[in-house]
Amino acid sequence: MSVVQEYKQGLKSVAVEEVLDLVFYRPLAFLLVKGVYSTPITPNQLTFVSMIFGVLGGVCFAFGTPLSFCLGGISFIMCDVVDCSDGQLARMKQSGTPVGRILDGLADYVSSLSAYLGIGIGYASASSQPLVLWLVTAFVAFSNVLQASLLDFYRNRYLDVTLNRTSVLVDGQKAFEEEYAALRGKRDHIFEKALLWIYLKYSAVQKRFTSDQKTTGRILNTNPEAFAREQKWLMRLWTYLGPTTQFSLMIVCAFLNRWDIYFWGIAGVGNVLAGVLIIAQRLKDRSMNLYGTQ
Repeated sequence: MSVVQEYKQGLKSVAVEEVLDLVFYRPLAFLLVKGVYSTPITPNQLTFVSMIFGVLGGVCFAFGTPLSFCLGGISFIMCDVVDCSDGQLARMKQSGTPVGRILDGLADYVSSLSAYLGIGIGYASASSQPLVLWLVTAFVAFSNVLQASLLDFYRNRYLDVTLNRTSVLVDGQKAFEEEYAALRGKRDHIFEKALLWIYLKYSAVQKRFTSDQKTTGRILNTNPEAFAREQKWLMRLWTYLGPTTQFSLMIVCAFLNRWDIYFWGIAGVGNVLAGVLIIAQRLKDRSMNLYGTQ
């Protein structure tokens, strides 16, 4: 197998990958995966390393100096690279697990929380209007989560159909619910139960913001090729609301010490784009009669 084939094997699908992942983070992550492939290092261990870099980046932001913002930006670059590597390693070794998927999502949220707490402490608290900027920071953080949740929903839906796989949005969640119910009465497996609980709550919120109950079911009246052809460009636009794009904007603004640009980018441009895409997505789904409503 060639190096290019190995690299592609570690990708989810080019159509759902963020552009900056494809051209920057994942190539670097691939080099890291090649270095650890033959070692006992597991994808979950890489996830924890990514989380450590994310927390470290937030701590750097909290110091509130131009140098610490730059160091935080570098730390978040490392966070994103390692975050890409865990999934690549799991796919290349075919060793992915449901708990590992949840852990990967949890690491993203821990890193994001650390970033926003760091921004709040280092930037908002040092301003002349700390309360106002803390509220703005909280709103930007909420916008960040909402946008990433929307992308995650439509990305999973796209992969479910185009790869003809068991639906993560329906059947896959039932498996998580059953696993959580099986573990709930046991005293051990505390960590796994906590991860499953967080995932189920996240999924409930995700469905509330993305669609009604009807459209979370199995898609009808289409085939993988037709779905990919019709949904390709919308899927590409959704990826610009992804965590890598958000983190990259944050990193650039940290280097420039211009958090106002970051706030406007996420809360302004990002939310407008999300609103436009929701409308466009509903119209496209209706025109394709995906759920057999026409």
